[in-house]
Amino acid sequence: MLEFRDDYLIHIDSIVNTEIVKDIDYVGFVDWNVRDFHSFDTFHGATYNSYLIQDEKTAVIDSVKTQYVSYQIRNIADKVPLDNVDYVVCNHAEPDHAGGIAALLEYLPKAQLLCNVKCKDILTDYFKGVVNKWNVRVVSPDDAVSLGKRTLRFINTPMVHWPESMFTYLPEEQLLFSMDAFGQHIATSGRFDDQQDLPEILRAAKSYYANIVTPYGKQVQAVLKAAADLPVKMIAPSHGVIWRTHQQKILELYQQWSAGVQSKKILVVYDSMWESTSMMAQSIFEGATSVSDELDVQMIHIRKNCLTDIAAEMLDAAGAVFGSPTLNMQMMPHLSSVLTYIKGLKFSPKAAFAFGSYGWSSGGAEQIDKWIDDIGWKKICQPVKCRFKPDTNILKLCFNEGVKLAQTILK
Repeated sequence: MLEFRDDYLIHIDSIVNTEIVKDIDYVGFVDWNVRDFHSFDTFHGATYNSYLIQDEKTAVIDSVKTQYVSYQIRNIADKVPLDNVDYVVCNHAEPDHAGGIAALLEYLPKAQLLCNVKCKDILTDYFKGVVNKWNVRVVSPDDAVSLGKRTLRFINTPMVHWPESMFTYLPEEQLLFSMDAFGQHIATSGRFDDQQDLPEILRAAKSYYANIVTPYGKQVQAVLKAAADLPVKMIAPSHGVIWRTHQQKILELYQQWSAGVQSKKILVVYDSMWESTSMMAQSIFEGATSVSDELDVQMIHIRKNCLTDIAAEMLDAAGAVFGSPTLNMQMMPHLSSVLTYIKGLKFSPKAAFAFGSYGWSSGGAEQIDKWIDDIGWKKICQPVKCRFKPDTNILKLCFNEGVKLAQTILK
């Protein structure tokens, strides 16, 4: 059993606005200090959301990370006796939502765990030899679990973004507990989208989608289609704020992002050693911006920006150029990391080309060029290269290829 410390009471005293609707409360954990979430840069913190539904029967939706489960248990105990909890729903087996579930169930003696069959399989792998001791009920979309006035219904959402992912829907409240979908990594004192700056919340939602959900666009499209007929007044994700005012906006954005809709945006992504590649990047930028003020053209030095932000910008970009000097017959290592990350996220194809400087041996720009071919993006020209420092002719060529890329996108 867990041992509680007195300082956990401080967390309870500091929680405000826990009510989502009458008899449904927030009992999760706000992590103000986390800055790295398995390589996702969380500069604004994160939350691990859990919800308590009190009716004739009582249900908890999801657990939290292992190290914060004591807070979750205290939050539940502040609202209801722990031995009154009838159900714990596990929508997703990833450790940030299920890591604390074994400890949680220790403190909820009569609670039955509700999850789908794939979730049970994954929990069995995570909690070796323990799951068979739990009271587990495998649920499917055909099942309805009555709490009294309210009913829990379930929607399987495979690969959004794990194979066992599931939504839980409360039809009487038109409330969707959406697991990781529609989430954001942001710590806030308010629970709802209309209590925060909307552009900031939407930026966080876009970054979350770009870095986590992008590879599963087809599955997101299928889920959006399957859930299209559900009346939804409120969307309560597992991370970030709850959508109660701008839920239609986030649904529209998910439709666009999952369909690979692109904006008139070009990214000039590069690294540099002695500024030669930087000079080339600047000329490409100037060429692209000279074509039309309709275009959003951005310069991104990869060692002065983070992977998380680069991916968020890449999500809806129509064009991208990548530049690197040659180091030991290779591209610079930080750019190699960026390209590996982008490849895994499977963004919609962009118009692209490679550029870079070299000294006594080439190789960097050629590696980038091959990467563009390998992932099937539209290459608009051969690599633009210069030996040591670019002269006027090379800079003019860079400018012209920037113009060509902009014109390609505007078509």
